[in-house]
Amino acid sequence: MSPNVLRWFSLVAILWLQSINGTNLSFPAYSSQLKEFLSISQFKLNYLSFASDAGKVLGFISGIAAVYLPLPLVLLAGGSLGFAGYGLQYLCIVKKMFTLSFYQIWGLSFLAGNSICWINTACYIVAINSFPNRQVAVGITASYQGLSGKIYTDMVQTFFYSSQREAASGYLLLNSLVPLVGCLVTAPMLMREAKATSSSSWDINVGFIVLFVVTIATGIYAVATSLLTAPAVLVLVGIVLFLLAPLAIPVGVGVKELASSRRSQKKVHDLEAPSEEDQNKEEEEEFDEKVIVGVKEEVEWTKLCKKLDFWIYFGLYLFGPTVGLVFMNNLGQIAESRGCAATTSLVALSSSFGFFGRLLPSLLDYFLSRNKYMPSSPVSMAVSLVAMVASFLVLLIDSDIALYTSTAIIGVFLGALTSLSVTMTAELFGTKHFGVNHNIVVGSIPIGSFGFGLFAAKVYRDGAAFDGRFDGKCYGMYCFQTTFIFWGTLCSIAAVLAAVLYLRNRKFFSSTR
Repeated sequence: MSPNVLRWFSLVAILWLQSINGTNLSFPAYSSQLKEFLSISQFKLNYLSFASDAGKVLGFISGIAAVYLPLPLVLLAGGSLGFAGYGLQYLCIVKKMFTLSFYQIWGLSFLAGNSICWINTACYIVAINSFPNRQVAVGITASYQGLSGKIYTDMVQTFFYSSQREAASGYLLLNSLVPLVGCLVTAPMLMREAKATSSSSWDINVGFIVLFVVTIATGIYAVATSLLTAPAVLVLVGIVLFLLAPLAIPVGVGVKELASSRRSQKKVHDLEAPSEEDQNKEEEEEFDEKVIVGVKEEVEWTKLCKKLDFWIYFGLYLFGPTVGLVFMNNLGQIAESRGCAATTSLVALSSSFGFFGRLLPSLLDYFLSRNKYMPSSPVSMAVSLVAMVASFLVLLIDSDIALYTSTAIIGVFLGALTSLSVTMTAELFGTKHFGVNHNIVVGSIPIGSFGFGLFAAKVYRDGAAFDGRFDGKCYGMYCFQTTFIFWGTLCSIAAVLAAVLYLRNRKFFSSTR
């Protein structure tokens, strides 16, 4: 298999992996049932939600492992950790095969959360090393993780939706099995890593355009089937077909190369070595593509803490994307408190719009990367954070329309922030140690998940006490009203930090355009 075909097969493989790797995105869909399964309070449910995010604290280990181990092993390690984390919870909570304490279940949730880091690390490294335009490759692959909530919801509604209790058990079972099977299927495609080169640039450009078309069509389908009623099995079949569609790119590239090689066999002069002039042209193209990538400096993970930009960026991620994730983790309770029973629809909606959000930076970068008006990563993040602030204010309106609208908007801009953060880590701190560096940055997630989630749980508990309820459930706008204002304030702080980060590195970001 030629390197050019290999790179596209590898990209398709990581698209599949990312589409099933966001197992934590489905948590809101079954969190209320899990609360009843375990007979726990809102505080303890928040601790379980935090456990999944806390697994990212040790995410840097996957980055270190990727330096010394083949990527397929890193991938399989991630699949195995998720299988153990979710699988043992399923056997304990649903099948009652053995009894575990709350803290042991917390540990399994931690393990499951850490598994996502291993798969993400392998996917990002392949995308970064296989294509010259890293933002586009990474952005597209990251966008597919936004589909995970939608995909798991469709699978549960197809196979496990006879009752809410069975649906909750279905999420746990699928979260344990699907990623592991996906890793086993795709690991052989990552055995040989294709390095980014400047050759076959025409094939790369055409391939990305085709992939953008397929990806946008997939997103439109996901949003439409989240908003409209359709048989779950047909929706799932449609998603599978859209996931298989990108295979047309490596197949097409392979057919083109085969036809080209047959033509060259008939012309002996076509087999001559490339001239010095051609080699110079390739070097110039490679130089141009390196300029497009843009790396400020290569920073080892052991020296990150000495960089002021790191701490500004860490705070930005803590008060920005992390708040969006905490909102998603609490989406089930937010919907329940407002009397909205369509939690699964909200999860599918946020997942589908998150898919477009993750894709948007790549789309803009691909078509506007050489345009001087193309905003830099920090500016784009600041705009996204301001939009999230507005969404939290809209949530103060007592209306299902406000809930659906805000959930969709937060999904879009949280997805955009997730994609932009991958690029900004590479831009500010380089690509050589990216696997470790980015996992250290996302280590802010468990800190925010615990602190901001705990605040939400306290406000929720106080609301339940105000109602005089003994079951710990709160109903009414006041259950999360103060929380929305708090979360919006945090996103405002993150927007200011994004502006500071841009001002500190204005010359660098200007030089990359």
